[in-house]
Amino acid sequence: MAKRDYYDVLGVKKNASPEELKSAYRKLAVKYHPDKNPGNKTAEDKFKEASEAYGVLSDKSKKENYDNFGHAAFENGGGGRGGFSGFSGFSGADFSDIFEDFFGDIGGGGRRSSRGRSSNSRGSDLRYDLTITLEEAYLGKKQNIQFSTSEKCNTCKGNGSKPGFSPDRCSYCGGSGKIRSNQGFFTVQQTCPQCAGVGEEITNPCTDCNGQGNKQASKKISVTIPKGVDDGTRIRLAGKGEAGVRGGASGDLYLFINVKSHDLFKRSDVNLFFEFPISIADAALGTTIEIPTIDGKKAKIKIPDGTQDGKQFRLKGKGMPFMRRTEFGDLYVQVKTEVPVSLNKEQKELLERFRKIENEKSNPSIKKFFQKAKSFWNS
Repeated sequence: MAKRDYYDVLGVKKNASPEELKSAYRKLAVKYHPDKNPGNKTAEDKFKEASEAYGVLSDKSKKENYDNFGHAAFENGGGGRGGFSGFSGFSGADFSDIFEDFFGDIGGGGRRSSRGRSSNSRGSDLRYDLTITLEEAYLGKKQNIQFSTSEKCNTCKGNGSKPGFSPDRCSYCGGSGKIRSNQGFFTVQQTCPQCAGVGEEITNPCTDCNGQGNKQASKKISVTIPKGVDDGTRIRLAGKGEAGVRGGASGDLYLFINVKSHDLFKRSDVNLFFEFPISIADAALGTTIEIPTIDGKKAKIKIPDGTQDGKQFRLKGKGMPFMRRTEFGDLYVQVKTEVPVSLNKEQKELLERFRKIENEKSNPSIKKFFQKAKSFWNS
């Protein structure tokens, strides 16, 4: 099968600049790369075709030969074989430089910073579980916490070398923090196993940290718990985690808040709920009750006569605060009518008298129920 024109393969004109050639190849490589099209033979062939075309047109000498003689310039040993598996159009550096732009570090080595250090030199994040009361969640608080972490060694200032010495360039990767190996046509780039991507090795290690640059230490800091935190709230303290490797950025510390259950109040988001028991007499005749609130104060609620069991009263603004806002949730009080137990003789006599003079108008729910029951029995 006749080969397609290399310019047609890349979709560029013959006078295309090196930047235009590279841009055209990038788009095709991203679209047809085998990693993005696993098992797709058509995509694999198109990827090979585009790579072969770019390998020739990106090389000034080969491009000149191709422009003069076409594909015949590379036949019969004329400068390269046509098949992708044996194609020699790229150097390893060219290939990895192109692909690193849009696939990143093949093999997971990580991006390099402007200082040449790998991004994986960042310190680890830490977790701290903190238990507080509902009252503390309402008011907010400052608290000192203590935890074990790694901190920068003061002796070597974090570089891992004895005072007066500096780390040397890694002899295995030449200071790049990466190594490359050829696998057929592909050049695979990986993190250097000797320096872990840092690009440096310690030849005169600090005696205090054994060349690590960090030391384990017990750290004590003051943290602020904002008003309104709920159970499960996560608070991020940037840069309070473990120190980075040899000058890398520190990780973060995450506080996970656990709010204890309360003996009186139950919480749902910013609202609070609790049950308040009242007597049958208070429910029937009405009364005024005094209830506790989460701020440690008291509030009064007027219970009207004839209040039924389960009636709920709302006290606006007496719940939990919204985090980082000035508004508050509400407090809901549900009355529970308590039937008296262990009645004395006088109480029983009074209730017997009450039952005798009681009429159906006093108990509309009872009357309605028996009307439905009677209808059911008659049917």
